[in-house]
Amino acid sequence: MSKVKKKSSSTGTIALNKRAKYDYFVDQKFEAGLVLSGWEVKSLREGKAQLVDSFVIIHQNEAWLVGARITPLLSASTHVVCEPMRQRKLLLNRKELDKIIQITEQKGKTCAAMALYWKGNKIKCEVALVTGKKDHDKRDTERDRDWSRDKERLMKHA
Repeated sequence: MSKVKKKSSSTGTIALNKRAKYDYFVDQKFEAGLVLSGWEVKSLREGKAQLVDSFVIIHQNEAWLVGARITPLLSASTHVVCEPMRQRKLLLNRKELDKIIQITEQKGKTCAAMALYWKGNKIKCEVALVTGKKDHDKRDTERDRDWSRDKERLMKHA
């Protein structure tokens, strides 16, 4: 009897924070590991994560991911009390953590979670130092995006 191979979702992006790219200018990116429990990993394999209103806080020289929602699977979390919006610890190098602390305190920048993705069998979080956009910057971004879409249409029909 042959076994049917299930299409693996273990490669690629789990969740993107598209809102952060719209609201902020991305200055510098870091890659951080996540401390997760078993049911969270199973949910992430199914792609049940949202980073829409998530951000990173520094508390007692540790980085924490706040506001990320990992929806529990009904079949995987029957015996565990799940908290989808809990704070999750980010694993960063000491030099990276010191750099993030220094820049956020001195220059007034924010640290935001940009993406969750697989790297081998580990789940990584892309963390970025960002600066807020003004309304006119957001309009410029929309105008550029619309123009590139129209330009693509024109080139396709030409």
